[in-house]
Amino acid sequence: MKAFDQIKLGISPINWVNEDVLELGDHYTFEQLLNDFSRLGFRGTENCRKFPKDPHELKEALSARGIQLTSQWKGVLFSDPQYRETELAAYRKHVEFLSVLGCRHVVTCELGGSIIGDPRRPPGPGVTEVVPLTDEQWNHMVDGLHAAGAICQEYGMKLVYHYHIGTVVEKSHEIDRLMETTDPDLVHLLFDTGHALYGGTDPLALLEKYAARIAYVHLKDVRKDVLERVRTQAIPFQQAVIQGVFTVPGDGMIDFQPIFERLFQIGYDDWFILEAEQDPAIAEPNEYAEKSKQYIKSILVG
Repeated sequence: MKAFDQIKLGISPINWVNEDVLELGDHYTFEQLLNDFSRLGFRGTENCRKFPKDPHELKEALSARGIQLTSQWKGVLFSDPQYRETELAAYRKHVEFLSVLGCRHVVTCELGGSIIGDPRRPPGPGVTEVVPLTDEQWNHMVDGLHAAGAICQEYGMKLVYHYHIGTVVEKSHEIDRLMETTDPDLVHLLFDTGHALYGGTDPLALLEKYAARIAYVHLKDVRKDVLERVRTQAIPFQQAVIQGVFTVPGDGMIDFQPIFERLFQIGYDDWFILEAEQDPAIAEPNEYAEKSKQYIKSILVG
C-alpha cells in the first residue's frame, strides 16, 4: 500500500454541482468551487458547467490555485452513423480543449438509447428506460470509439470509457461486450466503483477482470438501503441520485481497502477522482469530502 500523500487524489465538482440533475448545486459559482477545493487540499479536478469556457482562462485560474484539470465527460452518439462526422468533429474540439489544459484522459460515454442525453429522445421525466443497441448500432459505436481513440492518441491522450447507469453500457455483460469488441490500444476503461455496484457488478471483481484496461479511476460509494429501494421500486437514475444512492467512499457499502491494494499491485499510478453525486443541500460537500479523505487515509499504510 502507499501513503496518502503518495496518491494523486482529485475531487469532482459533481459533489457540489450535478451534471445529470441540473437543479442540484446550481447556486455554486466557479470561485466558490475553487475556494473549497483549495481549502480541502485537492490538487486535481474535472471540468464543470460552472467553469470558464475559454481553456486559457481556465488554465490560468486553476494554475493560480495549484490545481490540475484531469478530464471532462464527453457524451457521444457514435451508434448512429448519421451523426458520425459531426460527432467526431465535436470530439476533436473537445480533445483540443483538454489538451490545452494538460489533460491526459478523455472521459467518454455513448449516449445512444440512454436516458441521460440522447438528443433524439424527448427530454423530461417520461424517458426512464434505456433502449438497447442493435448489433449494427453496437458495431457503429465501436467504430466511432476507435476513431475517437485515434484522435486522443494524436494528442498523447487516452480515451477512457465510462460505463454509466442509464446508458447502453451499465451492466456487467455490457461492460464485457465493450471490452471484447474494442481495441485495447484505443479504448481504455474508466473504473468507477459506484456505477459498477449500482449496475450489478462487484467493483473488485471488475477490477480483477480488466486490470490491464484501467487508465483512470472514479471513487464513489453506494448507500445500501437506497440502492435496495431503487431496485425494488424501479426508481430512474436521476431520481435515485436525488434520493442519495451515491455517496463518498467510506460512507456506503463498498470496502475500498482491497480496491486500493489491487490498484497498487497492478501499478496504477494516476488520478483517483473522489465523487459523490448527491444533493449538496443535504450532504454538505466539504464535510463529506473531508470525511472521505480521512477514511482513505485510514486504509492506506505507508
